[in-house]
Amino acid sequence: MLAEIEKYKKAELSSDIFWFKAAATNAFPENGGACVKYKDLQIAVFNFTRRGEWYACQNLCPHKMQMILSRGMIGSCENEPKVACPFHKKTFSLKDGKNLNGDECTITTYPVKVEDGFVFVGFDSHY
Repeated sequence: MLAEIEKYKKAELSSDIFWFKAAATNAFPENGGACVKYKDLQIAVFNFTRRGEWYACQNLCPHKMQMILSRGMIGSCENEPKVACPFHKKTFSLKDGKNLNGDECTITTYPVKVEDGFVFVGFDSHY
């Protein structure tokens, strides 16, 4: 599973993106997240209403290998949007997946767009 996630690191916004229709915007809690499934991946989608932004990342916390990030607490660190694992408190950037605690493990992030009341998550079209 990790190999698959690493293989599809955040896609650059280009014509090579396939947009997966995840759910209606009202299916996601304000200032929180929910998990959606695309093929064999679990994706955490966050409705960061305080910032007026949406984010998506892998649901798997790489620290203890648990599918839990969608239940994490979101916030900002020096204007960087972040999610904290609810079990281990490791924090990750929702922009680029970098571990904000200085550890080596990172997470995969995905582009998100909202159109006509639905949230779409972007994947490499080869996936």
